[in-house]
Amino acid sequence: MTAPALEDLLRELTPQVLGTLVRRHGQFEDCEDAVQEAVAAATVQWPAEGVPGNPRGWLATVASRRLIDQMRSDRARRERESAAATAEVVPEDVPDTDDTLVLLFLCCHPTLTAASQTALTLRAVGGLTTAEIARAFLVPEATMAARISRAKQRIKAAGSSFSLPDGPEREERLRVVLHVLYLIFNEGYTASSGSELHRADLAHKAIRLARMVHAQLPGDGEVTGLLALMLLAHARRKVRTAAAGDLVPLDEQDRTKWDRALIDEGMGLVKASLAGPALGPYQLQAAIAATHADAATAGETNWRQVHALYLILDRIAANPMVTLNRAIALAETKGPQAGLDLLSTLDADERMAGHHRLLSVRAHLLEKTGDTAGAYEHYSRAAKATASLAERRYLESRASRVRPLRPGPGPELLP
Repeated sequence: MTAPALEDLLRELTPQVLGTLVRRHGQFEDCEDAVQEAVAAATVQWPAEGVPGNPRGWLATVASRRLIDQMRSDRARRERESAAATAEVVPEDVPDTDDTLVLLFLCCHPTLTAASQTALTLRAVGGLTTAEIARAFLVPEATMAARISRAKQRIKAAGSSFSLPDGPEREERLRVVLHVLYLIFNEGYTASSGSELHRADLAHKAIRLARMVHAQLPGDGEVTGLLALMLLAHARRKVRTAAAGDLVPLDEQDRTKWDRALIDEGMGLVKASLAGPALGPYQLQAAIAATHADAATAGETNWRQVHALYLILDRIAANPMVTLNRAIALAETKGPQAGLDLLSTLDADERMAGHHRLLSVRAHLLEKTGDTAGAYEHYSRAAKATASLAERRYLESRASRVRPLRPGPGPELLP
């Protein structure tokens, strides 16, 4: 087995084994440490000795032994946990049930902040190391380690049971899970800072986790919609940047180089997600992405349909970014001034004050009206406001294109 294939296998098995141990022992933090030790042992032994016939059972057995050893060595709880360890049978056969979804629900516990939910999900379910997560979000490893440790302690203090909640609580928690996966994918699709436009590793992790959730909840329209949205967006990854790493906007991309397999899969999922009785924000965003994917060229885009979908999305899940995107679609159907008028409704929103996306869209629409001076001002401000170097280079190039010409000296007077 190649090293990448081994890594993929371990990342797939890690949450399954962790779920098994947490269900059995109920000690999330200790179980997570034990599983990580088992994974570390596998990365050393399996390449040399070969992958065992039951790799999941091997990991569960090794992790359980490590956990029991840890319990026995804890002097403060020696008597209680020695008794538990003596009675514990190391599992040679692991149940076929997959507790990944339960583990996701646990990592997205409502007592945690969104940042902690994301970090813990990537660690426990995504299989990333603390160092990898820290690099992805550009924070010191010690900071990320402390964040993850606090998240585990909060879950422990909350006394959560390792089970799926019922009724409305389950639905509410599922929305949190989907939001966390959405945040992870968005950071991978368009990095908020750094030299690269996208981080393929994060996007891949989000898609893999979304596939896990969809496999267990195939009838949920929003789960299906989120996976479809990810696939349709990720299909464009190879042509979103030029050879030098500069951003290539959607209307300038070579659509023949989009990943057709991902698009076909995504389109099928969109149709399935829209077949249900209700519509949610991920289903609508997926439908918008499908409309773009369905156009062979940018000029063939059905902007009326895009605007109609954004209008519905704005009504059921209003937020400034939806309004921002609706303004782009409206400008395509009613003209740039209509888009600018809609953008003006965001000026009083504190969340958008000085945001580079609002500045860049306004610059784009001003350029379309012929106001190059206004476009230059807003492109320049947007370039300074973004922490993404790829976006900054793109915005600076747009500003240079519409830079007003400075008046030069008058003609010389001939004697």
